[in-house]
Amino acid sequence: MNTKEKLLELFEQNTGEYLSGEEIASKLDISRTAVWKAVNALRTDGCNIDAVPNRGYCLVSDADVLSENGIRKYLDASPAGNTINVYTVTDSTNIRVREAALSGAAEGFAAIAGSQTAGRGRLGRSFYSPSGTGLYLSLLLRPSSLPSKQTIKVTTLAAVAACEAIEAVSDRKAEIKWVNDIFIDGKKVSGILTEASFSLESDTAEYVILGIGFNILTPEGGFPDEIKNIAGPIFAAPQKDIRNRLAAEFINRFMNAYRTPGFAGYEEKYRRRSLAIGRNVNVLLPEGPRPALVLDVDDDCRLLVKYEDGTTDRLNSGEISIKLS
Repeated sequence: MNTKEKLLELFEQNTGEYLSGEEIASKLDISRTAVWKAVNALRTDGCNIDAVPNRGYCLVSDADVLSENGIRKYLDASPAGNTINVYTVTDSTNIRVREAALSGAAEGFAAIAGSQTAGRGRLGRSFYSPSGTGLYLSLLLRPSSLPSKQTIKVTTLAAVAACEAIEAVSDRKAEIKWVNDIFIDGKKVSGILTEASFSLESDTAEYVILGIGFNILTPEGGFPDEIKNIAGPIFAAPQKDIRNRLAAEFINRFMNAYRTPGFAGYEEKYRRRSLAIGRNVNVLLPEGPRPALVLDVDDDCRLLVKYEDGTTDRLNSGEISIKLS
């Protein structure tokens, strides 16, 4: 860890307590000048650090500071040893994880950011990732034997885990718009992007990158015009330590489901949270939207639809639109 990270860890261990510059310098074995520079760097990152003459510095107890140590204190024991890299800002957490995958990183490697400059969504879209109001997280998975047609299950596992994590920290009901969007009260609060590298010989995944973004709060000035009628926040007001809590809740719940043999038991959880089942939707096809009634989601996560002409189909991938209001 660098000096800034060590100082943040010290503050987190003493949240709400004042530490003198001399005490900090002694504990970290650095100069008073280095302490001052590190405090200013943390403030630039968004940390709410109070300074009082003759008392020292204090990390304000209601702060929401995204950090590795802050996340680890909420993690279950099983994934706690995983490598976690936290960024104030990065281009894309999926890019960071892909680099790690190509370098031989182990399963469970995580890249987590408070902002992205080149966040990506499905179908080549950008993913709006402003600073201070969102959480952006990617995980590296190395499944032992996962056929290409089954990788959609990683996305649907993540969707269930996201709903459970949101509900655990907010007490708000979260629902899933097939296949990868999470909604609360008709507004999208989270999106998932799963990318994979496959073996041509076995048609199984060599590694999978699971990326997810959460809208914690409404950004200053609101969401951009192109998504303002669709996007919404999980919370109406800032919450103490919420990004660390939500990141850990998601990792805990996803990894527990992912490590369950055969991913058993999650299919019904997905169905219960589906926004699509029983609704009239438009299936978005290359030739244009096609109206259909959603009948079910099968155990392979395919969407069973019935078109207006009476024919049915099981959709492995693609996109649907639903009128929620």
